[in-house]
Amino acid sequence: MKTIKYLLFVLPAILQAQFGSNENLDNWPPEIDSDTTYTYKVIDDTKLNLWVFNRSKVNDSVKKPAIVFFFGGGFRIGTPNQFVEHSKYLSARGMVSIVVDYRVLSRNKTKPIKCLNDAKSAIRWVRKHSEILGIDPNRIVASGGSAGGALAAATGTISMFDEENEDLSISSKPNAMILFNPALINSSVEEYQFSEARAQNMTISRFGVKPELFSPYNFINDQTPPTIIFHGDKDDKVNPRTAELFNQKMKKFGNECHLHMYKGQNHGFFNFGIASNGPFVDTIRKVDDFLVNLGYIDSLPVSTSM
Repeated sequence: MKTIKYLLFVLPAILQAQFGSNENLDNWPPEIDSDTTYTYKVIDDTKLNLWVFNRSKVNDSVKKPAIVFFFGGGFRIGTPNQFVEHSKYLSARGMVSIVVDYRVLSRNKTKPIKCLNDAKSAIRWVRKHSEILGIDPNRIVASGGSAGGALAAATGTISMFDEENEDLSISSKPNAMILFNPALINSSVEEYQFSEARAQNMTISRFGVKPELFSPYNFINDQTPPTIIFHGDKDDKVNPRTAELFNQKMKKFGNECHLHMYKGQNHGFFNFGIASNGPFVDTIRKVDDFLVNLGYIDSLPVSTSM
């Protein structure tokens, strides 16, 4: 059994900042203490950045796996700071970790379809610049929470909505997905019907596209990447039943998928700074195991005592 004790002693030394921060529209983009910052996309007057932790040297013989994080916030608000602590931990474990800014309603007056355009652009930019970043272009993980989880899942399932002016010969599809209370079903399906009140918010007007085209669940096939999902069974923002259905459909297609349902937990339970970091430590331990099993990182030291 991989030691929880190791995580508990190592994490405090790695994790310094508090989770996230309130977005400040007068001081955007945020200041993030990463190794390097890049602008991955420019739309009109908007520059979209990504922040890289543990960037490898170009001449390193061993190319590292990478993980790309998308923040949550209902496609309306949010900050890349949300996943800085996850990035610091996984960087310490040997990955190149990246947090991404993307357009949202509060800052850019955009609809969710533009968020997905940006998420795909970010994955493509990372893969295109894999040599500069010192990463393996065939070991890129997409991750995120809530709306960010929806974006990560969409990059791994939905083949549409790439930016037309980009080099589409470079794939925007990740090789694995790590999803935290993700919005995976955005329109009613036979297995899951939204309430009338909820359905009124699932419209073309809101998403900028038919909501069924923005639902990762609808596009699962036998090529969907290996996935791990974390969800609280008391989530009042994203129904946990949707995660169960996604998990079931993944397995129906013969894909690797692991669903961890947390009893009594609500939306956002996994974030750093919540409940004395108990859920954060537990979910990051399971993330660690998932990545070890994929062969992306080495196993943690084995504890000789409990």
